[in-house]
Amino acid sequence: MDFAEQIRQHALHLLGQGSLSHDHLNNILRLFAKYRSVLIQNTVVQACGTRVQSGPFVGMEFLHGSAEGCHVPKLLGCYERELHGVIESAVGTGYDDVVSVGSAEGYYAVGLARRCPAARHFAYDANPNAQQSCAALAARNGLADRVIVRGTFMPAEFAAFRGRRVWFVIDIEGGELAVLEALPTSELAEFDFLIECHDCFQAGTSDRLSRRLSETHVVRVIKQSNSAVTLPPLFDNLGHLDQLLAIWEWRSGPTPWLIAASRQRPDSPYMQGVRSQESGVSKMSP
Repeated sequence: MDFAEQIRQHALHLLGQGSLSHDHLNNILRLFAKYRSVLIQNTVVQACGTRVQSGPFVGMEFLHGSAEGCHVPKLLGCYERELHGVIESAVGTGYDDVVSVGSAEGYYAVGLARRCPAARHFAYDANPNAQQSCAALAARNGLADRVIVRGTFMPAEFAAFRGRRVWFVIDIEGGELAVLEALPTSELAEFDFLIECHDCFQAGTSDRLSRRLSETHVVRVIKQSNSAVTLPPLFDNLGHLDQLLAIWEWRSGPTPWLIAASRQRPDSPYMQGVRSQESGVSKMSP
């Protein structure tokens, strides 16, 4: 049973439960929206293939499906467009290591390996299926020998990266507090971070981490925006709902990003990006 059929069956099960609460109806709405998103995904792949169309990872050969979450925005290149400027400042920093913690299928791990060829790249994920997908994506882009895929990232592993210029990209579905509060901030002070904060799972996560890291880092929180995206021509003949679903990232609640630049490198491009980066409208080339 493919993913679209799983969604359909789950939604039909909920619809068959008789009296439906508001929560049930909201869940059904999300399920049908995901179902439609998968159909749009099939349309995009048929028309454009699996190559990323624009954005910081334009040209990357992607997969037919993501290990988790949305897929179409990644194919279109507008995924997490609020971070595109942050990514560009990181690419220009010249890191020794780029570490993706919660790498899923490797959109960032492999995309950054393409953009930062001089760095070592590590992709950590607790899910064996995600590890396999990431390894497959790296191989598909000729980077199997440069993206090191590993399992669960433990706080003690920060020690292995000390003394190097390192950027950590962290997205671990609410586990960010456990990882980043396990050590004194002095042991994190030399690293740069991009952290997806799952405030939707634990309220105040972004504020809590901001306060914690502000002693050793320049910190900024970026929230999701509703900026417009110019879609490729294949969407011209699709309905407005399909156009909206094409850029929907399946978020169930607030997940702001925290960008933190080590005060030990005040002149790095990443530091300048944290100080000056503004979320703007992301336009896509056809």
